[in-house]
Amino acid sequence: MPSLLRATIAGLKTYKLTVEGFGTYEVPEGKKLVLALEESGVDVSHRCGGNARCTTCRVKFHSEEPPMGKVEHDSLEEDGELGNFRLSCQSRMDRDMHVEVLMRASVEGWDPGIEVEA
Repeated sequence: MPSLLRATIAGLKTYKLTVEGFGTYEVPEGKKLVLALEESGVDVSHRCGGNARCTTCRVKFHSEEPPMGKVEHDSLEEDGELGNFRLSCQSRMDRDMHVEVLMRASVEGWDPGIEVEA
């Protein structure tokens, strides 16, 4: 179904979020990807609380990627990781997305991290 015809949640446009190994979920437009993942039951890491400092909320896109902002770009470039993955704390749902979570808290042996602001 084309995104333009997608149902709404409480009057908000929604997009389809497909997560490798987990399933497909309807997510409101504008929600941070890291929060959409977490609210869908995926134990994505976010050790710095969504500030693009720790780079633990790593995802690989299997669909068109959303635009990358300066904060994410600079963080990934500084760590020598630009082009290797994206940060789910810096992406908002603005299209259907298909992602793979690269660092799950349960696999890494830690709690997901501090709360991420919406």
